[in-house]
Amino acid sequence: MGDKANAHPGAAGRATAADHPASIRNVVLVGHSGSGKTTLVEALALTAGAVNRAGRVEDGGTVSDYDDIEHRQQRSVQLSLVPVEWDGIKVNIIDTPGYADFVGELRAGLRAADAALFVVSASDEVDGSTRMVWEECAAVGMPRAIVVTHLESARAGFEEMTQICAQAFGGDDPDAVLPLYLPLHGPQAPDGHAPVTGLTGLLSQKLFDYASGERKESEPGPEQLPGIEEARNRLIEGIIAESEDETLMDRYLGGEKIDIKTLVEDLERAVARGAFFPVLAAAPAAEGARQGIGTVELLELITGGFPTPLEREAPAVTTVDGRARELTPCDPGGPLVAEVVKTTSDPYVGRVSLVRVFSGTLRPDETVHVSGHGLADRGHEDHDVDERIGALSAPFGKQQRLLTQAIAGDLACVAKLSRAETGDTLSAKDDPLLMEPWQMPDPLLPLAIQAHSKADEDKLSQGLGRLVAEDPTMRLEQNQDTHQVVLWCLGEAHADVALERLRSRYGVQVDVVPYRVSLRETFADRAAGRGRHVKQSGGHGQFAICEIEIEPLPGGSGIEFVDKVVGGAVPRQFIPSVEKGIRTQAARGIAAGHPLVDIRVTLLDGKAHSVDSSDAAFQTAGALALREAAAGAKIHLLEPVAEVTVLVGDDYVGAVMSDLSGRRGRVVGTEQLSTGRTLVRAEVPEIEIGRYAVDLRSLSHGTARFDRSYVRHEPMPQQVADRVREQTVDVA
Repeated sequence: MGDKANAHPGAAGRATAADHPASIRNVVLVGHSGSGKTTLVEALALTAGAVNRAGRVEDGGTVSDYDDIEHRQQRSVQLSLVPVEWDGIKVNIIDTPGYADFVGELRAGLRAADAALFVVSASDEVDGSTRMVWEECAAVGMPRAIVVTHLESARAGFEEMTQICAQAFGGDDPDAVLPLYLPLHGPQAPDGHAPVTGLTGLLSQKLFDYASGERKESEPGPEQLPGIEEARNRLIEGIIAESEDETLMDRYLGGEKIDIKTLVEDLERAVARGAFFPVLAAAPAAEGARQGIGTVELLELITGGFPTPLEREAPAVTTVDGRARELTPCDPGGPLVAEVVKTTSDPYVGRVSLVRVFSGTLRPDETVHVSGHGLADRGHEDHDVDERIGALSAPFGKQQRLLTQAIAGDLACVAKLSRAETGDTLSAKDDPLLMEPWQMPDPLLPLAIQAHSKADEDKLSQGLGRLVAEDPTMRLEQNQDTHQVVLWCLGEAHADVALERLRSRYGVQVDVVPYRVSLRETFADRAAGRGRHVKQSGGHGQFAICEIEIEPLPGGSGIEFVDKVVGGAVPRQFIPSVEKGIRTQAARGIAAGHPLVDIRVTLLDGKAHSVDSSDAAFQTAGALALREAAAGAKIHLLEPVAEVTVLVGDDYVGAVMSDLSGRRGRVVGTEQLSTGRTLVRAEVPEIEIGRYAVDLRSLSHGTARFDRSYVRHEPMPQQVADRVREQTVDVA
């Protein structure tokens, strides 16, 4: 780390292939939109020598696509990988979106990484979604560090932000969240703001000044040492408290001076096992500068303190038929097990898969087995196919550098996997394996679409298939009741990006139409009907008469048909015809065009003709009898009701419960959790929660999440039913 060396190690620019898992670090950047993640990635790439101060790639002299404005906009809503090299270590920097709508990209980044950098702005608070991701990382023991950005802001306060982070992330042990450095301020400006020009190392008690554009190390003056003593002592105590050497604290309290080398080694071990969370500061390089403030220290933390892929426990692996398979962790010589963490489509090379290799070695032009399971409910078919992969490459913006191999622990882009989708497993064709999938958020915002023109209609199915192959957080539904094509998304921004990708990548223009829920109809009371279908127009005629009685049944009963005909009034061969006609008419609806359910239909009597009666005639008579019964009866419109489970911070429980009540919801229970959150369970009509994913985020400032599941259909209030019927008429 920055305190263990007198000068930063030589940078090696953009990384290519690694030769051993110990020389790889995979780190994901996490933080809300606007926190400065992408700017930080660019600053790290500049410091590592991957780009020069003009934003040009060192080995080609052409403007890097990494700084292209259009590409920056794309990276703001999707995961991107930037591999660099520092001190002989390949660092795969995974930049994730800060928007809540793209949490699927974030989860993919967490899957691909072995440690996380939480990027927070010194001029903002730590938002609720960032806290939730921290808890996710804590649950799996992922090592974490915190980077404070936007130090150039006049409102910035590193010390205050460090305290906020300790409260937000420290939990029961705020002393596990401590700074390794303090900002070094330059001369005070006329407005009273003193810009940050460098850092002061707390362990080494050295100054690292970036004012010249490159880090210069010096000794602090006697007047500067007292200002860092308190923070330094607290840091040392925090490191010793997490030390695996149980004698170290006693020695320290006994007055022994602990060697800095010992402290740094203990710090690195504590960070690697997720027990200590250092806070660092970073700022982008000024124009013409080679290094941004804190970037050297950050790269040293990543290479020295973050774990190697060898230290990560890999996800569970099974054979494709479900039998458990034990593998040596991160063994380049072991069976091939790799996972597609992101899928994109390139107009020139086709589908490109970003892959994390967990075992074995992936090589270009070899045939691999592609296994995909468990996402059929989102429009992804289960598949087991062999495919020949194309070139392997290390990405940098839109550019690719060819690789000869990707060993266990590394990430690489794979070309020409036409069947592989995000979340799929790549393995040897003669030893197919399957990795346990990572948790993907459930898309809960429906977007009903239809093709804009006949030409778009021809391309729609293929375009949608490619879209969901790229993004497993999107679910494609062909609703059989409403006959709508529905894309289920995570939020409005997610939906907007999906529509834009359909248009720009796949040439499909679609129109968004109002989303309809699957309504039902039922009889409120007993009713009777007579169906008479008698026609004679010369030649063979049609003759069928049937009389039925209808009574309502409990919800979920469907349609029950009972035959009580006596004396052969309706010949036995035509009774199934009557039932078929009734069921066909029930499926079409009888009042507002919604399927009829939860009734018992009893066939009481009828008449037939020896020549003119037929199957078709009695089907028609059955349908007519049902319609006549409905004409004189009260018909209930049934709406689907969902059980909604909301996990919300205690501060917003009242607002959430009030909002649910306003949606005609019934709160059925609450459960207090130990994390300062409450689980609220309610039953809410689905027609009222079409936009709940958006509204809840606004209501809770992004701190709440919810799940929903269908419970039943139940009668809709009369005033609501009347309004729905009017809308149905207007549409018709």
